[in-house]
Amino acid sequence: MVRPSGSKKKAKRKSGKPAPARRSAPREPAPAKTAHRRRYHHGNLREALIEATLRLIEESGPESVTVRQAATRAGVSSGAPFRHFPTRTALLTAVAEQAMARFREEIVTALDQAAHDEPLARFYALGTAYLRWASRNPTHFRVISDPSLVDFETSESLGRNNAEIRELMARLLAEAQRDGLLRTVDVTLAPVAASALVYGLARMYVDGHLSQWDIEPDAVGRQMQATLHLFTDSLRANVRTDAPPAPNTN
Repeated sequence: MVRPSGSKKKAKRKSGKPAPARRSAPREPAPAKTAHRRRYHHGNLREALIEATLRLIEESGPESVTVRQAATRAGVSSGAPFRHFPTRTALLTAVAEQAMARFREEIVTALDQAAHDEPLARFYALGTAYLRWASRNPTHFRVISDPSLVDFETSESLGRNNAEIRELMARLLAEAQRDGLLRTVDVTLAPVAASALVYGLARMYVDGHLSQWDIEPDAVGRQMQATLHLFTDSLRANVRTDAPPAPNTN
């Protein structure tokens, strides 16, 4: 009698030899999660969240930022950031504080590179530092210049740095006035006018409005500095100590 085709398999099982074990596919490792945890334990989570926030702003604007979205972009759990930034405002305030730190670095560099120690020349250098900072850090500029995004009242560093910069402007103008370099102007209004000028130029640059004035892209930086120079020269007294001698017409 011919056995059914499945009977041989049953006979083999009865022989006592175990069937070979099936090999399971190796599990894929999860390096990203481990790496992000390691980054957090090394204390870089705060910086990673700030950088993630900057990328989100560049892509979708500041209104799109949430703490959870920043966590996702940084590759950490949604609850991890809240020990550093309990609110969206706290996160954006940290971005503004980073912006201010970069601005202070530009100020130090500009004053070190100033042509000489004449106070109005240093006043001009302070303005160029602002323009360079805004053009190099447009996303930082957008955040720190919007008071609805940042809590200036509770940020000790923002308040302190703003006060120190205003004090530096006032001191340079006072020195220029003492040395007879400043024409008769209200020294309390001059810093306001200077701030309005550089802020307006920076805003026009960041928002792309300077092209409406037929300024070529590669000439934007020079034109902004020339505009600032025009304003600074308007503060000078008629007799300038650094002016070249008048031409001989005899």
